[in-house]
Amino acid sequence: MDHFLYREGVLHAEDVAITEIAAQVGTPFYVYSAATLKRHIGLFNEALAWADHLVCFAVKSNSNLAVLKLLGDMGAGMDVVSGGELRRAVAAGVPGDRIVFSGVGKTREEMQLALSHDIRQFNLESEPEYRALSAVASEMGVTARVAVRVNPDVDAKTHEKISTGKSDNKFGIPIDRAREVYAEIAALPGLKVVGIDVHIGSQLTDLEPFRLAYQKVAELTEALREDGHEITRLDLGGGLGIPYERSNDAPPLPIEYGQMVQDTVGYLGCEIEIEPGRLISGNAGIMVSSVIYVKQGEARDFLIIDAAMNDLVRPSMYAAYHDIIPVNEATPGVEQAEYDIVGPICETGDTFAKSRNLAPLKDDDLVAFRSAGAYGAVMASEYNSRPLIPEVLVSGDQFAVIRARPTYEEMLARDTIPEWI
Repeated sequence: MDHFLYREGVLHAEDVAITEIAAQVGTPFYVYSAATLKRHIGLFNEALAWADHLVCFAVKSNSNLAVLKLLGDMGAGMDVVSGGELRRAVAAGVPGDRIVFSGVGKTREEMQLALSHDIRQFNLESEPEYRALSAVASEMGVTARVAVRVNPDVDAKTHEKISTGKSDNKFGIPIDRAREVYAEIAALPGLKVVGIDVHIGSQLTDLEPFRLAYQKVAELTEALREDGHEITRLDLGGGLGIPYERSNDAPPLPIEYGQMVQDTVGYLGCEIEIEPGRLISGNAGIMVSSVIYVKQGEARDFLIIDAAMNDLVRPSMYAAYHDIIPVNEATPGVEQAEYDIVGPICETGDTFAKSRNLAPLKDDDLVAFRSAGAYGAVMASEYNSRPLIPEVLVSGDQFAVIRARPTYEEMLARDTIPEWI
């Protein structure tokens, strides 16, 4: 469920008309619903109410400071994968004891930064990494709380670029080597084992891969406890999908996921950490764009809009589907037209949809891309020297720009021409 609905024929974000935002901000832009973000974080807390738990929002899905503060103020933790994301979480007011640092390539400088904020936990992914962390923590005279990300060799049955739990992926340590790895970590200075971490991929629409992975984690927990390790936390990652295509069957609900977690690992008495991103922020945001031209081609008609692949790269990168709807609701029963929906960038790959049926549109009409709150603005670029587009947050009948569109002067000022040219 989200809070983007038609009222009197105009798409609204909560109580604000999208046309009103477009008139003040200009297109294209992203807009997020505070009510939807709050609702989604609440669903996960309800799903895990049976256990001590922490829902850590995956900052990589949407890193805007206002979004992070809103979620942090509701008690959410943050799952970060870079020093920059860590700085964002701290700037949003999230305390270190609610920050988990994941990712395969943590640098020593990032480790120092995280340790200076006494973060909750490092999720370790390789032997060189935990040896480096041991050295950094020892030099600083502190102890790093750690979990090892194990790779359970489970096929998440998702897009190959966002599958992370198979043996040929770059993530984690093979689960069959976990016992020897934990033994080595326990002997290193500056490290304290607190749990196990697993994450098998993103946009999962079936609970069975989760179940298989978590059963393996449960068995490993018992084995590690037999070895004398104190396993008090299980970080089960994120990855639960959202319904990008409204006509498709809906992915499992958080409450169903929570029951599966209880069934597989609940008996262990561990604190549960999860790291959802897409399910919290995905349907909490839309991207709004204007039609520049309707071009009649020989074989098809093109809807050329002012948003482009640099603003929302998922369709170009993953062949991802986004529901695209007119901001002004179509007249019931109107005959639809078929369009290829494209942007103005000089790439054939700058295509959002092919052969998409919509009510006939004309120049300056507004369209909205649903489910764009995750991996939208965070993956944007300034390709073709196009400014990053604004982000807007709505709460009830209020809205505010939470990241402004840079001017061309600001973009140009970041470049420096050497004196010797």
